Amino acid sequence: MVNALARATGLWNYIDKEIADYADLLLAESVTSEELGGITFHREQIEALNTLLSGENLILSAPTSFGKSLLVDALLASGKYRRVAIILPTIALLDEFRRRLRRRFQDKFELVMHPEERAAGADVIFLGTQERLLNRDDIGTLDLTVVDEFYKLDPRRKDERNVALNAAVRRLLLKSRQFFFLGPNIDDVTVTVEGRWKFQFLKTRFSTVAVDIYDLGEVEDKEARLYEELRQERNWPSLVFVSSPDRANMLAGTAADKFKVSHTADEMATWMRENYGDKWPLIAVVNNGFAVHHARIPRSLASQMVRLFNAKTLPVLFCTSTLIEGVNTAAKTVMIYDKKISRANFDFFTFSNIKGRAGRLGEHRVGQVYLFNPPPPPQETEVAPTLFDDEENASDDYLVFLDEVDLSKDTNARISVISNELGLSRDELRIASSVGLETAARIRHQVLQSLHNSSLLIWSGYPDYNQIEEVVRVICQVKSARDFGAYSDKQLTFLISALRGAQKIKDFMLNYNSSYKGDPEAYDGIFKFLRACEYGLPQVISLVALFASKRDDSVNYDLFVRELSRWFRNEALRSLEEEGIPIQVAERFVKNNDSKKTLTKRLEQAVLGESGLLSDFERNWLAYALDLKLT
Repeated sequence: MVNALARATGLWNYIDKEIADYADLLLAESVTSEELGGITFHREQIEALNTLLSGENLILSAPTSFGKSLLVDALLASGKYRRVAIILPTIALLDEFRRRLRRRFQDKFELVMHPEERAAGADVIFLGTQERLLNRDDIGTLDLTVVDEFYKLDPRRKDERNVALNAAVRRLLLKSRQFFFLGPNIDDVTVTVEGRWKFQFLKTRFSTVAVDIYDLGEVEDKEARLYEELRQERNWPSLVFVSSPDRANMLAGTAADKFKVSHTADEMATWMRENYGDKWPLIAVVNNGFAVHHARIPRSLASQMVRLFNAKTLPVLFCTSTLIEGVNTAAKTVMIYDKKISRANFDFFTFSNIKGRAGRLGEHRVGQVYLFNPPPPPQETEVAPTLFDDEENASDDYLVFLDEVDLSKDTNARISVISNELGLSRDELRIASSVGLETAARIRHQVLQSLHNSSLLIWSGYPDYNQIEEVVRVICQVKSARDFGAYSDKQLTFLISALRGAQKIKDFMLNYNSSYKGDPEAYDGIFKFLRACEYGLPQVISLVALFASKRDDSVNYDLFVRELSRWFRNEALRSLEEEGIPIQVAERFVKNNDSKKTLTKRLEQAVLGESGLLSDFERNWLAYALDLKLT
């Protein structure tokens, strides 16, 4: 009966081969991939695969539980594609993809993810965010370009990284003979009639997981009801969506004060206390079994939080939109507690994406969604990528990435005016575009004022404290210090100097902890600072240098910017942090001039050996991150 229903509805992956009759077994076997470990596809996956394997470009809109990532794996297993680029919107999703692809294809493809890595073989997968792939110079020609969460190509979604995404995708498509875009809950894709990009658009609501929805919008005391539901083990693992990092911290802290949902999270809490200091409120939250995931959590820690959430060691996870954008969890229940992202109400599209995180094929075939507010009214979602539109409608920030031959007379004239106003070449405008051309104009004005008053911006190599202070002062005349995780330009200067002077990241964190006297809920601003050192500060500091060099060509901040972007550490440490290995642990093993490869090898030996430098908790953590099996 179940097999017949699975066959009729197209859920062929639910056919039980052990009891299937001949016809059902034949069908299931015909859509099973032995190369992927015996995975059986459903009807809609087969339709998408047939389109792609015929050589056509495909844009696929399908629910979260559809199994879109599996299609990418099937294409890679087909043997048809040798050079592939995959653009992913976040480092967290990048690491999830890397982990899965390494497990399945490490003997077939070379995986290139970090800027310092270079492709050596013919069969290679370039994994990266838009910023990384936009700046790579070793990509060459491609057989396939994959873009995940493609709805971010639409500039109306107000994503500050949208320009870089469109520019990166355009660059890759010009090198690629085929493309595959994936995303959820899209109704239409807009292109200009004369557009050069031809594709099939497949929209499906086909889902392998059912969802029960509970409307709690009329409940008077919503916070009390939230905690009541979170106490119930039948709801675990529970994902709680809230509007902002501050909300996540506050609600998780209150929940942890009221009750405990796990008695096995003490090792994690102890590790955090030893490596970050005892003033971070999140430590008590974790100790009582709650996880938190947002942009102010260190990446390796966030990865570990998700792993322990999936294992039910931390069965309740408070999150913001950072976890909704593609990262998979084993959540049985999603509680949509807030109706906003930051201060703006989310739309029906975003609501559908959040709701789609409930349930998981093979673990929770029926998910649960608790709504604490009325859902937004249904509306169709149309995506209009900048690169599919007429260039006349594109922003100046995007146009600077196009070659002159690709621009019309009018758009060329637009860029020429900006080039003259800023005193920058076409190539230099691309550097300015990383912070926004309007912001760049304001930075230029502040640089000129500084140069009129002093020579503190005229330096190369490593700056002294006063020179750093002047660069930061110039920047903070245009952008808020809070954008970079500091209260003021003075504190931002101090933090940069302290980071540069610290022997180890653990020392930096413990010094910060011992001197911290602010609001406990704002403690994690230090992690926003560290993120800004990776991306945000380097771009705007480079722009200050560019404008200063127009006055004195001896100006060169390249060394300082490069060191800042990797926290003044060996590049391998930060690369491994992105792959789930905490820098506090990796620093115990790093040697001068270590590459990622040599440091990884040393860490693997420590995990598999009896190194006294690792606790059992750390050994298990690293074994997961490095995909090692402990005996």
